[in-house]
Amino acid sequence: MKIAVDAMGGDYAPEAIVKGVELARASFPDIEFLLFGDPEAIKKHLSDEKNISIIKTTELIDFHDEPLKAIRKKKDSSLVRAVKAVKDGEAQAVLSAGSTGALLAAGLFIVGRIKQIERPALMNTLPTADGLGFDMMDLGANAENKAEHLLDFAILGSYYAENVRNINKPRVALLSNGAEESKGSPLVKEAHELLSNEVSINFVGNIESRDILAGGMADVVVTDGFTGNAVLKAIEGTASVLMKQIKDGIMNGGLGTKIGGALVKKELSKLRNTMSTDSAGGAPIFGLKAPVVKTHGNSSPEAIFSTIKQIHKMLETDVVGKLVEHFEKNAEEKH
Repeated sequence: MKIAVDAMGGDYAPEAIVKGVELARASFPDIEFLLFGDPEAIKKHLSDEKNISIIKTTELIDFHDEPLKAIRKKKDSSLVRAVKAVKDGEAQAVLSAGSTGALLAAGLFIVGRIKQIERPALMNTLPTADGLGFDMMDLGANAENKAEHLLDFAILGSYYAENVRNINKPRVALLSNGAEESKGSPLVKEAHELLSNEVSINFVGNIESRDILAGGMADVVVTDGFTGNAVLKAIEGTASVLMKQIKDGIMNGGLGTKIGGALVKKELSKLRNTMSTDSAGGAPIFGLKAPVVKTHGNSSPEAIFSTIKQIHKMLETDVVGKLVEHFEKNAEEKH
């Protein structure tokens, strides 16, 4: 397996990226890593170059660059070169902690989408109280969607949950403002009808946002990109504020509060780990011809390791190849 890595993308690049690659190399000796970026900066954090090739690049796309313009003008950037390595067959997947917009644009225009998939989506595995998590898409690749896109997301998410997360007959739910079939916007109602009639998925109906983190109701949740991004940021913000409020309450309380805090410290650490996305991996731009995976800009080495583990599983199960086969077969049947 060969994975192209944008070594210069992200808040803590290249250090966190390189350290994460080294963690993964120890666990996955069958992976060869192509690190794109500044060789001197990369080598500072690299113990040795076993299973690692360093490819020099001279440009960097940052978060202030306009995505489409950046991938067209900065062709020697670490992000564009890493994505192009997949297009040229030099690697089978790409990982970046850099600009989400630039990676989306590069994935679409360089790697290309699977035929019959009009709108690839950004997907992530989010944590739940029962520890099992769920896959949600779209998380912001598209500002607007049609009902047909949500049907595609359901199929994409089902394949991912089954192949990468080993879930048999994953339950697919549609995000709405009520569990009843009659609830929702015109888009949601139209999508509900399409999902109900799709035999290749295990559709379980609507789900409300208040229920998605509890777990036990759905393995895949689909929604339009605007709503998905808003829900994701609300979850992240709530988790951050909640943990800060608990910590401040303990630190600013009296002696009894501090003693109580010490007694529940282990359980609070478990809660923090449950809410953390470090172990979940990155967010694949699903619907492209190859795995293109975005990890958070402030990813730690452990989060980079988890994302590489996720990509390894995607390549091992050939989940993208299976999706190509599914949609090609559907296209033939329609004709």
